[in-house]
Amino acid sequence: MAWSINTLDEDFRKEMDRAASIERRLEAMKQFYDAGIQSTCFISPIFPGITDVVAIIERAKRQCNLVWLENLNLRGDYKARILDWVHAHHPELDGLYHEIYTGGSREYWVALDREIRAYTEKEGMLYLRDDDRHRSPFGEPPVVCNYFYHEEVRKSAKRK
Repeated sequence: MAWSINTLDEDFRKEMDRAASIERRLEAMKQFYDAGIQSTCFISPIFPGITDVVAIIERAKRQCNLVWLENLNLRGDYKARILDWVHAHHPELDGLYHEIYTGGSREYWVALDREIRAYTEKEGMLYLRDDDRHRSPFGEPPVVCNYFYHEEVRKSAKRK
């Protein structure tokens, strides 16, 4: 079972997501995990400068076997709506969002990848990129899998 959690902030969640509260999702994840059912914390979409990935992993790491990380992808009219929302609610992030989503920079994701890699190494967690075939045993820290680079995943899948 997988639960999508991209924030621990209920106010942000209410603006972006009309589903169950974060606490209800975390409690459901815990109940499934405690019942011996493989559980995944799907941290998606990661909003640059807003989503605190480490805090979410810290909160979920004792109740899941896998943490799956996926960046915010902006396509179609969704891109304009999100950029407008960021401008209205987090104008301090305008430059970052335009750098990523208009300029095509991957530097934010590269830096976040380094940060998560260092964190998982310190915490004794397996950290993988584009490979979610692994799950940790119950009672062990979860495997963390990074899917930040969708264009590379598609290319590698076509080669097979």
